Amino acid sequence: MRTLDAQAQAEQLHAALRILNHTFVVDRIFAAHLTGARHDYAATNTDATPGLDELQSAVARSDRWYLDYVAGLTPADLAQHVSFTFMDGLAGRMSREEILAHLITHGGYHRGAIGRILLQASVQPPRDTYTVFLHRTQPERRSVG
Repeated sequence: MRTLDAQAQAEQLHAALRILNHTFVVDRIFAAHLTGARHDYAATNTDATPGLDELQSAVARSDRWYLDYVAGLTPADLAQHVSFTFMDGLAGRMSREEILAHLITHGGYHRGAIGRILLQASVQPPRDTYTVFLHRTQPERRSVG
């Protein structure tokens, strides 16, 4: 997203930021659901669109929170159901594992939409697949045998 020209490709950059911000907001809403905390979001996106630096920092903190949170879960914790209220006001109930799977799927879907915006703006999106993630974070998986 940093390779987009903020002037010439302002519309594409704004659209990508809106999508990324939406993903971030949903992640934070479900973090509140997982912990039983309240959140201050009135919708699944914010009225104001944060800049890329601000959003990158917020997403990094949120990602760290999820990594720490998941590291402390047991299989029994993952199976535990959480009751919450969706943003449309209707009741929801999902296991912690289902919530985490939803967030992974939701984030991947929207990263794909951002990738499409980048491609249409003649910017090659980063390789953003699960296998790439595994090999970057655990390079030993590249060894055979």
